[in-house]
Amino acid sequence: MDVNVAHEIAGVELAAAEAGYKYAQRTDLLLARFPQGAETAGVLTRSACASPEVERCRHLLSQDSSAGALVVSAGNSNAFTGGKGAAAMTTLSDAVTTATGTTRGVFVAATGVIGEPLPAEKGVAVLDEAVSRLGREQDWTAAARTIGTTDTFPKVASTQAVVGDETVSVTGIAKGSGMIAPDMATMLAFLFTDANVDRAFLQEMLSAANAKSFNCITVDGDTSTSDTCLLFATGAADGPKLIGWGDPGADALYAAIEQVCTDLAKLIVRDGEGASKFITLHVTGAESDESAHRIALSVANSPLVKTAIAGEDANWGRVVMAVGKAGEPADRDRLSIRFGGIEVAKDGARVDGYDEAPVARHLKETDILIEVDLGLGDGRATVWTCDLTHGYISINADYRS
Repeated sequence: MDVNVAHEIAGVELAAAEAGYKYAQRTDLLLARFPQGAETAGVLTRSACASPEVERCRHLLSQDSSAGALVVSAGNSNAFTGGKGAAAMTTLSDAVTTATGTTRGVFVAATGVIGEPLPAEKGVAVLDEAVSRLGREQDWTAAARTIGTTDTFPKVASTQAVVGDETVSVTGIAKGSGMIAPDMATMLAFLFTDANVDRAFLQEMLSAANAKSFNCITVDGDTSTSDTCLLFATGAADGPKLIGWGDPGADALYAAIEQVCTDLAKLIVRDGEGASKFITLHVTGAESDESAHRIALSVANSPLVKTAIAGEDANWGRVVMAVGKAGEPADRDRLSIRFGGIEVAKDGARVDGYDEAPVARHLKETDILIEVDLGLGDGRATVWTCDLTHGYISINADYRS
């Protein structure tokens, strides 16, 4: 995949506007409009304090509503805002229905500060301006920048697949750099394809791709009230509708969706608040894949592990600690650990003749690899995370300022 190329998606119209929710002199409202017959799939936060935007998306997905439009507000998550927040969400979505002329579902998302009702009137005031820009050339980088909050760069991923005799495209944007520990990261992700896909099959593919991408990243162990990942299929590409895994090109389209999800997920981790290291954590030899995943997250979410990596300290004892506290089957005397491919501990002890110098050199790099083998079974998992620096504290200590 060439990450410098964002393929256009036939049937998608994009526009951005400056609503002024929180940020001055930058776009913070994203509007997308879809053609008749567009299908939608989604995975949403399992937080018990979900925002009204999440609840609306969940309702539309449960009702199998066709997608007419998407509106995203940045700077205010509208979460934990009671009846006022719900009313604000409804006001904005109703205004989008009118402004775009759609008769189908309007999906909504918001991200930013929790606890303050969204000033919907600001979004409504710029909708006509946004609608007037629809239909122009798709600017995916501008769209990604519009939905960002503490993000330091726009996150875009794109690729193509051959379905039957047709080449179809998948392009996605995401935001997130803090409050990242998806449970379905603050995380929003929107994917678009011109493939023609049955709604139930589209949901099946997104759920599977999400499990291998967004649910395998963590920055700080905190799950947002607003996590939303939506996949829109316009059906504008020629060819028969995909309804199951046996259809020609179904595997290729799924691989493209999973790749875009994974690339976006990794970009979120690379932009972790205050991060200086990108960490790949492989766990093997667990009793099951699920157990391996939980152990990997225990290590990846450990503040002690993350600060050791930030300090370029080869303190593999902290990895042992995090494995042991995971609540999963583990045997101290079968455990082995590698840093950058170099074995540092095996069979419950430091390896004989251990030389820390090559490990220390690896930890000075930007991309760090930690491998843990439990020696118990065939379970395996991969998780991506980042280090924990003073920068994370600085960003979050004055987030509302």
